[in-house]
Amino acid sequence: MEPATYAVEPIPTGPPWRRWQEIGADAAARQGVFAPVYSVSFGARNRIVIAPGDSRSMTLIPDKCEGYCQGVDGRAGPNLACAGCGRAVATRLDDCGMWQMVWLEPEAVVRRPSGLPAGPPPDWDDLERADHRVPPVEPDGSWSRRWEAALGVALAHLVAVTEDRPVDLPAGPVAELLGHAVGRYLPTGPGAWSLRLAGPGIHPPRPRPDVLLVPRHPLTGAPWRPPGDAGAVVPLDSGVWAYLAAPGEISPTPATGVLPKGVLRDDYPLPPRPWRPLTPHHQAFESTLVRLPAIRAPRLRRYMDAFRRAVPPVPTG
Repeated sequence: MEPATYAVEPIPTGPPWRRWQEIGADAAARQGVFAPVYSVSFGARNRIVIAPGDSRSMTLIPDKCEGYCQGVDGRAGPNLACAGCGRAVATRLDDCGMWQMVWLEPEAVVRRPSGLPAGPPPDWDDLERADHRVPPVEPDGSWSRRWEAALGVALAHLVAVTEDRPVDLPAGPVAELLGHAVGRYLPTGPGAWSLRLAGPGIHPPRPRPDVLLVPRHPLTGAPWRPPGDAGAVVPLDSGVWAYLAAPGEISPTPATGVLPKGVLRDDYPLPPRPWRPLTPHHQAFESTLVRLPAIRAPRLRRYMDAFRRAVPPVPTG
């Protein structure tokens, strides 16, 4: 999370966990899980996630600071207590391989205005700002963790929409950056579904492609849709979508003076690319796919079984 921002997770998250074999498919579906998993969360809904640096007046609970490596992973539930009353109010996660975050328990916190002036809420227009675009490569030369997670989520929706059928990607950044992952998670062959980028300022071509790759709203998370359109869409992180829609240009710097207007040098370095292809985050892919009701279709259940044989699932609780 960026400083001074927060998000709300409507689905159950965190402990307590109950094994799928003990609760059955109906109870799991009520928790929003539609395919067998090792365990299902019965934690609170609408938990609030913030950046650790934005937490105030909380102290760690020593008895609940378990972790696999050199941090805490929240396996025992809330591990932060109110410094005033001692009530458990939040869970900090910062173990190896985890994004650092603090989850506030919705029943234990209340929203209070800060008194500071608030800026305008983000909207579709924000996608056109250069600073909204998320580059696919980190400063250290590795793939962006946000891209890996966003790709995992989008691929799950793509698999569900196409029911494990081939997909034809448009030439350009979409094929260059996402092609390896799509080819790995979906079959190739004739009868491919067409997928094209669409969103604010990019209207779908005619005839309409089978699937539109569209941004999520930067505030609500709702996918963009053309007016009156009810066709298949695959939602994508708005910052990742914005980069695919307008990847920008590396600004060349002349040795002396300035270049004439409209002239670009052809000897500046190419954009950085890691040594391996961009790969979706496995857990983001699977956890999204099992929460899509379409996974109950026989064709997609066979897909899930084959996927798990190739990549065994990891217990989550």
